[in-house]
Amino acid sequence: MGRTVPTFTNLIDAEIASWSKFRRGLRKEDQDAFDEIFRAARKHLAENFYTMRPVPFESVIISILVEQQKALKRLTANSKQ
Repeated sequence: MGRTVPTFTNLIDAEIASWSKFRRGLRKEDQDAFDEIFRAARKHLAENFYTMRPVPFESVIISILVEQQKALKRLTANSKQ
């Protein structure tokens, strides 16, 4: 019996694939940044699968924003030292 719900990993892979032309149009350093952004989304696979929103890209964006916020807090804390 097959799965009725795709894994969130598959959903992220599909989203990355849908942006492939955009990525190809970026400069190399921007492609690296693009890849890092989607790596951030992969850090929250379990949470995203648990919530499984009707529009999975919303979960991808929130995951990316969480990781960006954590990075911002680290940078802010380091600059205060």
